[in-house]
Amino acid sequence: MIGTPTLLRSATAILALLSNVRAAPTLYACTKDTQCPPTNQTNSEMTKRAVAFDYNGNKVRGVNLGGWFVLEPWITPSIFGEWASSQTVVDEYTYTKTLGKAEAASRLQNHWNTFITQDDFNAIAQAGLNHVRIPIGYWAVAPLGDDPYVQGQLDVLDKAINWARGAGLKVMLDLHGAPGSQNGFDNSGKYGTIGWQQGDTVSQTLTALQNLANRYKGATDVVTAIELLNEPLGPRLDMGGVQDFYSKGSQTVKSASSDFAVALHDAFQTDWSGFGNGVDNVMIDTHQYQIFSPDEVGRSPAQHVSHACGLGPKLASTNKWIVVGEWTGAQTDCAKWLNGLGKGARYDGTFPDSRWTGDCAGKSTGTVANLSPDDKNNIRSYIEAQLDAYEQHTGWFFWTWKTESAPEWDMQDLLAGGLFPQPLNSRQHPGQCG
Repeated sequence: MIGTPTLLRSATAILALLSNVRAAPTLYACTKDTQCPPTNQTNSEMTKRAVAFDYNGNKVRGVNLGGWFVLEPWITPSIFGEWASSQTVVDEYTYTKTLGKAEAASRLQNHWNTFITQDDFNAIAQAGLNHVRIPIGYWAVAPLGDDPYVQGQLDVLDKAINWARGAGLKVMLDLHGAPGSQNGFDNSGKYGTIGWQQGDTVSQTLTALQNLANRYKGATDVVTAIELLNEPLGPRLDMGGVQDFYSKGSQTVKSASSDFAVALHDAFQTDWSGFGNGVDNVMIDTHQYQIFSPDEVGRSPAQHVSHACGLGPKLASTNKWIVVGEWTGAQTDCAKWLNGLGKGARYDGTFPDSRWTGDCAGKSTGTVANLSPDDKNNIRSYIEAQLDAYEQHTGWFFWTWKTESAPEWDMQDLLAGGLFPQPLNSRQHPGQCG
């Protein structure tokens, strides 16, 4: 998720910018140096089975593990702190390029091993959730020769799959960054221009999906879905090409195992009818934020709730599985570096071409415990409304499980502070969506 244009996430904001207990299966490493086993290979863990979650009869209640295998400065500002003044390092690409492979690998290995652990998976399950969505960059599974990125993520991801199994959680693997960047956001790995769909980048992305699917085709008891690409910026891309990629990507994933569901991000399009037609076990992923344009961030708390409730009927009428794969308790964009390293916020007028709506004090950094009583009440109300709306169809993944200091976004802290319902169907503001 998230970064400068990084968090131009809702379709409204985009258009505004344009106008303005089983044994663990064998896990295979598929890299440029290690050939994957053929997709027709079978063993005791690769017997034929259906998608291992009933997406028709049960609700997805999940959380994203953002900032773990794909860096985002606002989630872990301490990793980027030494460049706060120079602003020469703003994403994982410039981070690894600046440090060099040896130093970057050392620092990132420590981050991967400590930021999310087995305890987190157990806590997620104890909170009543049943899924995690795990972002991963193409460079982890299909690195390119001239990339500065480093590898080693997959060894930790292998452990994560087993932690999920032990906790009773299902996993959606999300290809969060593509070669060239599919959106120019820092959460794609590389902030700036959009280079995806140029040269060999699409075929390279398909290779990454093939390697990812082949690696985990024996773990479909846990890995129930693979998302082909996070947030391709449809208004700036050839949508015909995006749909063609989705068709080929679906075939690629399902050639590894028909037991994977395939998730397709809506590319910030508001008409979902053309996505995934003719694909079995397909899921649409839409991301819903109300803070990445001046008009959205200027809404009152009641207007935020009303807008969230209004999405429910549209979700309910969709003829495919559909999840809100990213959403937040935040009604402001105050979190430090949410809009990019060194950049301000629309809410307090410090972001370019924005206007003052309110004060970011207590919301830029800090903890849920230190939010004002009004902020706490508004966040709780907003979260409840979104839960009620998004469960009118397949379900949801909150963004995100853990941050270093962003209280409106940190599910772990929101749970501890009583702002995320426990149990999940508990309501302090019942009937907001009618």
